[in-house]
Amino acid sequence: MPALQQLQRFGNHLILGISGTTLSDDDKRALSELKPIGVIFFAKNFLDSTPYQVWLESFKQLIDQIRQYAERDSMFITLDHEGGRVVRTPLPITRFPYAYLLGTYARQVAQATAVELKSLGINLSWAPVADIFSHPQNPIIGPRAFGTTPETAAQGAREYFLGLQESSILGCAKHFPGHGDTSKDSHIELPTLNLTLEDLRNRELIPFKALIEAQVPLIMTAHILFPKIDPDVPATLSQPILHHLLREELGFEGVVVSDDLDMKAVSEMFIQPGTVARAFRAGCDLFIVSRNINSSSIERTYQIAEDFADSLKLGSLDESVVEAARERIEKLLAVTPQYPVYQLDKETLARNAQLAFALGAA
Repeated sequence: MPALQQLQRFGNHLILGISGTTLSDDDKRALSELKPIGVIFFAKNFLDSTPYQVWLESFKQLIDQIRQYAERDSMFITLDHEGGRVVRTPLPITRFPYAYLLGTYARQVAQATAVELKSLGINLSWAPVADIFSHPQNPIIGPRAFGTTPETAAQGAREYFLGLQESSILGCAKHFPGHGDTSKDSHIELPTLNLTLEDLRNRELIPFKALIEAQVPLIMTAHILFPKIDPDVPATLSQPILHHLLREELGFEGVVVSDDLDMKAVSEMFIQPGTVARAFRAGCDLFIVSRNINSSSIERTYQIAEDFADSLKLGSLDESVVEAARERIEKLLAVTPQYPVYQLDKETLARNAQLAFALGAA
């Protein structure tokens, strides 16, 4: 196994999932040895079916412990929190409806959402979806998108991002270069889209361009194969897609984050030697390992970290590539607020619940 110091360098590029409502021995080991720069939470991290003050105090203690074991005062404390079916938190946190139903209220909903996220100590929301609801049988995006056309999707995603930004929550545009036209779920298998670069420019890239112009700080990759652009690897590993298209053509200078490496579309790839180096060379800066899909085991996380360290040692991953990625991440983290956890007042929650009801939340 590579020296711990080398594994910890991967922690500077890691958003790690936590196994439950308290830290397991595996969690403690990974946090203290890898020192991830951020964490991602899911429903399993909240004490559901308990009073608000009970689950909130439990969650506060979890975040406090994470910081203690990772020995980091500043971290990305993150949550997938789009609305619709992508809500992880227990009540009374508001159940806003899918993005598709928000219409002209996207910015207002994002502002209300940000207030609630801040009360949970969250500083980064994995939203907005910049995909287009262009395939009616899409099993994974669908109404998570803001619209069925490039223009409506771009308008809604931009407004939602600006609402988060105005309330000091980081937003992330996803899933580049576009997941809206797939008929397969990348959590389960690798989707293929036979689109050309021109097809992407005419449709999929339009919402991402709008968000880049609005200075979105992070863009998440799609685990999708685009054989007419790069026949070898999905977008997460593709230099033509992440470097040439996103960095050079669209001019994105922020942080590129992988979608979850536990998703079955890429999970087998990322235990093959050299894969994480290829993702860095393609343009990824930051990697999510949720431990939420395939298994809660920490071993895959260590395999990826060891592959990273080995690639640096062998010279197949250049130090300058890693350093440039680290600088982008550190620059963003330096301006990311760190929020305490606190209980929201009943008036705010009631007002948000009314807004959600008016928009058609279930």
